[in-house]
This record gives sequence, structure tokens and C-alpha cells, in this order.
Amino acid sequence: MAQPQGFKAVKRAVLAALHCGDYHHEARNHINIKNLLATGEVSAQDVADVIRRSDGASYVCSRLHADLAIDCHVIRTRGWYVKFYFADPSTIFISVHR
Repeated sequence: MAQPQGFKAVKRAVLAALHCGDYHHEARNHINIKNLLATGEVSAQDVADVIRRSDGASYVCSRLHADLAIDCHVIRTRGWYVKFYFADPSTIFISVHR
């Protein structure tokens, strides 16, 4: 998967992944409070709705701490925090929480 560049491309790519179910979750401590998508407390559709309502002002991109070759994307909007990255062949969610 080519790394999307810019907010609009990232938004399209993550929404497509959520729509197709082409995503996974990064294993981490406290997943029950840090990734509500992984625990099933929110659905992929819920997360897509949050992301759809976001804009470029709510978006930040930086390097993933575990692999500096990968961009890590954060969307903070309407009280939600969504953190993810793209890795062949899918999207990996690190955090989805309020």
C-alpha cells in the first residue's frame, strides 16, 4: 500500500479501510480504554462517522515511534482521539477513544 500524503488522501484511505473491514489493531496495554474499536464498544461505522466529520485542523501526522519510516496519523475531533497508520496490506489502529 502506498502511503497516502496529506489530510484528504489519508482521510479517504482510512475511510475506505473502515468500510471494507481492512484494518487491524496494534497490541498494547490498556486496550480496553485506549481502543474502543478493538473492544467492540464502537463500530467501524461509528469511527468512520467521527473521521468523516473531521477537518484538516484536527489532523496531525508524525513518524511512528516504533518505525520512523512510517507516518502515524492522529485525528482529534469532537472529543475523539483516533490514532492509526498504514502498513501493507492494511490500516492499523493504535487508539480510538474519547
